Amino acid sequence: MKTTHNILFQDSRDLKEIPSESVDLVVTSPPYPMIEMWDEMFSHQNPNIQDALACGDGMQAYALMHQILDAVWDEVFRVLKKGRFACINIGDATRTVKGNFCLYPNHARILTHLLNIGFSALPDILWRKQANTPNKFMGSGMLPAGAYVTLEHEYILILRKGSKREFKTEDEKENRRESGLFWEERNVWYSDIWTDIKGTGQKLPKAMSRLRSAAFPFDLAYRLINMYSVKGDMILDPFLGTGTTTAAAMTSGRNSIGVEIDRSFQEVICPIVHHIVDFSNHYLRDRLLRHYVFVENRIQDSKPLKYINKHYSCPVVTSQEQFILLNGLKEVHTRGDDIFEVLYSMKPQTWNFDQPSEAVDSNKMKPHTKLAQLSMLDAQ
Repeated sequence: MKTTHNILFQDSRDLKEIPSESVDLVVTSPPYPMIEMWDEMFSHQNPNIQDALACGDGMQAYALMHQILDAVWDEVFRVLKKGRFACINIGDATRTVKGNFCLYPNHARILTHLLNIGFSALPDILWRKQANTPNKFMGSGMLPAGAYVTLEHEYILILRKGSKREFKTEDEKENRRESGLFWEERNVWYSDIWTDIKGTGQKLPKAMSRLRSAAFPFDLAYRLINMYSVKGDMILDPFLGTGTTTAAAMTSGRNSIGVEIDRSFQEVICPIVHHIVDFSNHYLRDRLLRHYVFVENRIQDSKPLKYINKHYSCPVVTSQEQFILLNGLKEVHTRGDDIFEVLYSMKPQTWNFDQPSEAVDSNKMKPHTKLAQLSMLDAQ
């Protein structure tokens, strides 16, 4: 098993290198219009934006910024296969322009355009991030009528092109089963409010450290890829940034194309390949370890576990979990300018659970029993 990952340093408004209907999933987080840090980037693409901001016309600047993004969404719709998904992480913006403070609803503006070009909207996800400061009062503080609520959440828009995806051949069905989620993961991941991803955690090699930034953490990209695609699918991120989606696709056994307009990010993205094998294998091991801890707790609570995963010989709740296989990474090869190939193990990875990685709390994560060796009788 192998996957290929291609990094394109170019403008995402023209993706002629990518054939129509060749992508299985889009996972991305674009620059947020009317967030000041992105003013220069947007203005470079359309100088009228800077003129509008200088004149104090916030709504005009907001409209022009979204016109730039609209062209990218048009390309996203073109390259996406029918029945496939686009997951877009976007936050609204609050800003004072010429003395007028207001909200710029980026999620609504993007969603409107996506619906107009033919996408079908599915229930979205609210990603609620923790406030960075203990003082949440804004505006007039304790006095009514002049205060406003803090903006602590972002949206993950979920859209589909065309009707439901079908898995017709036996190979497609088997691959889908191996790409499955554990029962306890499904219950959290498919909730419409995410509070468990905070964008902090592991101590990582320098080249990997930004993958867990609060802006677009690795956990978020990895979760979406596993929710809305299967192994071997092609993942596209038209706003690649530091390479989070590429790393998550590598870890998940998916192919990927990342597009980034700023070539200076090459110094951050490309070194990922030197660390991704160890990083991914620790991450996958911790995912399995979390399942073992869940199983132990469920057994202690005398709750049923009727099935056994055939690859790991560990109990699972449902029959659909019997075939889940987390393919460990073996090695990465460079196949050309900004093109990388990842090779995977087709057999269940053997991990040492007596030595948790820095990603987990050893006191909370280490199971007390040899759950990998539990028999059906033990589970019952």
